[in-house]
Amino acid sequence: MFELEEVQLPVDAMESIRLADLLGMTHEEAGLQMGVSRATFGRIVENARAIVADALINGKAIRVDGGNYRVMTQGETRHFKCIVCDHNWKEPRGTGRPECCPKCNGNNFFRQA
Repeated sequence: MFELEEVQLPVDAMESIRLADLLGMTHEEAGLQMGVSRATFGRIVENARAIVADALINGKAIRVDGGNYRVMTQGETRHFKCIVCDHNWKEPRGTGRPECCPKCNGNNFFRQA
């Protein structure tokens, strides 16, 4: 086995890809989720996509590292907001992503904190 060259993907860049590409949020929604402007979010996700493309095309390993983030402690709750009905709710840590909004049963929601 040989060692692959690595590229570093900051935590905020990985989160931008999760929000935009996995969850399909708009830049405005995702920027709100991350606490940055729509334009700043656009720059973060554009840079993240370039890093991931480099790794995929050139056979490099991706190392997620750095960035500004906080690890939740035991007993903390996560806060969610539904984009469709504007409902806010809380879920305990460690229960996984909710299936849907408890008010409208929609799946277009995001985590606020």
